[in-house]
Amino acid sequence: MRRINNLWYLIYDLTNTGESFVIATIFGKVGSAPRENGAKMILYADGSVTGTIGGGILEAEVRKLAGQVFETKIPLVHRFNFGAAEISETNMICGGKCDVLLDYVPGSNPTRQEIYSGIVNALNKREVVWLFTNIGLGNTGHIIVNKCLVNANGIITGHLGCESADLNKFISGTAKAEVHIWDNQRFLVEPVYGRDWLYIFGAGHIAKQLAILAAMADFKTVVIDDRFEYASKERFPDSDIVVLNSFEDLLSRVQINQDGYLVIATRGHMYDKTVLEQVLKTPSAYVGMIASQRKRRLIYETLQAEKGFEARDFIRVHSPIGLEIRAETPEEIAISIIAELIKVRAERKHAAKDCGFNPGGRLFEPHVRI
Repeated sequence: MRRINNLWYLIYDLTNTGESFVIATIFGKVGSAPRENGAKMILYADGSVTGTIGGGILEAEVRKLAGQVFETKIPLVHRFNFGAAEISETNMICGGKCDVLLDYVPGSNPTRQEIYSGIVNALNKREVVWLFTNIGLGNTGHIIVNKCLVNANGIITGHLGCESADLNKFISGTAKAEVHIWDNQRFLVEPVYGRDWLYIFGAGHIAKQLAILAAMADFKTVVIDDRFEYASKERFPDSDIVVLNSFEDLLSRVQINQDGYLVIATRGHMYDKTVLEQVLKTPSAYVGMIASQRKRRLIYETLQAEKGFEARDFIRVHSPIGLEIRAETPEEIAISIIAELIKVRAERKHAAKDCGFNPGGRLFEPHVRI
């Protein structure tokens, strides 16, 4: 299996190597299914895969179908109905249906290269773009897959047969991939976000374990400390490193946006108060601080008395940090923290969807025919 931190980067790289491959995507689901709409797996001609759409019998069948796609070079959509036997294979509680699109991507496809280049550029700039995928029928009766990319300014890359104004109806407030039927067309809308950024203040034992887990959970990790011997590529090979002269002015070196998750774990808690005072002024998604209840109380009281903070300013701080699993070792503590980060990230995305505006479309329904 090929190493990957983000599937979009791998897809982009593959379109520039001349290698043909198949992308399997969940393209609509009803009831319980192993993964959500937009979940992807890359399949190669040699039978290997990268990513997952749920494992078990679903992936086993998709791998068989991929062989057909490689042979015909024609994409297909297959509907899976999960009955009692399939449920036991996938650990689902109740049955459901899902459609999987197996999209053949030839080794040379300028349009796809342009689309996936646009996605990677947006990810690098920490911007959001929306990928539209349409399933239609060609003159020969075979499935045709069209894609286009829409950025926040309504600029379209690729072709879907729709006007920008029509596509914009489906991107406002859309926080997760959804299948829509509109104007007799069926398409998948996928918002593509940059990776959430995890800033770890302190490069000690917990930070080292946390950085490993964060990479596995698809966080872009930045480790910040004032010690070269601790904040190093040798200790944190998959993280960006920032070595400060002092924690007193860290925001001049570190830019924190709404996609920032912050974990405060400075050595001996010496600089926790200093860091907390500054990061509370940022729009970060999460602030967590490793501290005992006594230490936390002293920090809060000091910041209120000396820096003008109010009690309500600390409501957003997760301290004690992490989910309560009676963690003791650095490894266990890191697991509890990353579990809480995943939970907060998922809640934010669902909240964004629930508060979003999504007129005109209707979700995929079982009776929709392909």
